[in-house]
Amino acid sequence: MTRLERLDSLLAAARAAGAEAADALLVTGAALSVQRRLGKVEHLERSEGLDLGLRVFVGRRQAIVSATDADPRGFQALAERAVAMARAVPEDPLGGLGEHRAFTPPDLALNDPAEPEAEALLARAAAAEEAALSRPGIASVEAEAGFSRSEIALATSQGFRGEYARSGHSISVTAVAGQGTGMERDYDFSSAVHLADLEEAAGLGRAAAERALKRLNPARPRTGRRSVVYDPRVSASLAGHLAGALNGASVARGTSFLRDRMGQRVLPAGLSLRDDPLRPRGLRSRPFDGEGMPAAPLALVEDGILSSWVLDWRSARQLGLASTGHASRGVSGPPSPSTTNLWLEGGQGTPEALMADIAEGIYVTEMIGMGVNGVTGDYSRGAAGFMIRDGALAEPVSGITIAGNLKDMLLRLRAAGDLRFRRGTDAPTLRIDDLTVAGS
Repeated sequence: MTRLERLDSLLAAARAAGAEAADALLVTGAALSVQRRLGKVEHLERSEGLDLGLRVFVGRRQAIVSATDADPRGFQALAERAVAMARAVPEDPLGGLGEHRAFTPPDLALNDPAEPEAEALLARAAAAEEAALSRPGIASVEAEAGFSRSEIALATSQGFRGEYARSGHSISVTAVAGQGTGMERDYDFSSAVHLADLEEAAGLGRAAAERALKRLNPARPRTGRRSVVYDPRVSASLAGHLAGALNGASVARGTSFLRDRMGQRVLPAGLSLRDDPLRPRGLRSRPFDGEGMPAAPLALVEDGILSSWVLDWRSARQLGLASTGHASRGVSGPPSPSTTNLWLEGGQGTPEALMADIAEGIYVTEMIGMGVNGVTGDYSRGAAGFMIRDGALAEPVSGITIAGNLKDMLLRLRAAGDLRFRRGTDAPTLRIDDLTVAGS
């Protein structure tokens, strides 16, 4: 019996138990991961799993049950339990399945058929570790390599049936430089759907080592107002904060600092925030969302103007709109809106040109903590990086806090043209002037 046939059987059991509408999700997966440290294998693990979820509606009452067994012989009991739970909960006036239309899911090349053996992963981890350890001054290195494959199938009582598979390859390496209390650490990593797109392990190891060495003997700058430049490793967090404020669930609850800004400027002219679940080989690509809606590219901010929220069907109903096809869900919870392949575009020039006129500023390479108030936009996060002096990177700094308000910060963004798609949420090097930097 195929995955979709099992889901059809589960939905039939739900209808027989008294459900007026239902959807079912089946996720199977396998993963292999290895870890090396100081020339020795510290971790080697293979895991496999199966998760099944059933959501039922009795009127506007909803319940969700999950299981780790997809044997159809247990479907009747599972469905009866779900329906009994639904009859016991209050009505949700916004509940219900989403609207559907027929579509043909595209092939996004999300499944690499090659599955590496443990020896291949160990070789990648070893290459990263050895490259990092080859740099004088590196005291310790930890390297990991992994592979995973998951298969997702979704069916609804309204007739939607869809499935797809996704593979993932990864390498990460963390290097520690220095001795005793003067040690500093840094990292690099690469993730890809296809092995052919994965970055070279040795190059990642060298980059992690160089970054750790550059962070030795950090200073703590004096407190003041400064220009702050965000390295692409951390600039994506600003795109993520912006996307979080555009999440339909937050907007509908009134807990977004941009809830009243639709159609207004939230970024400088020329900058746009986009989401594309249909990017071939994208880290977060998918042909359909968690409610069976066809995935489609979405311009959240176009040329600086807020143009869309991120919506599933529940948040869309609350706002009097339609879903944007951005529902995500697991087997044990209801759908909620979320982004997929998100990026900030529109930057120009090099990072060096972006900071050339900064007499004294901060170049941030690491963010610490999550001090962001989604209701007000107040922003306060720990950071580390380098001083900028006369337009060039200077001594390392740490133990600082960067503070401002995102509504104002986003309007003052300046972006370089070095955007790369590496993480699922991506942004180029970004600059914001006149932020509070708390140090010594």
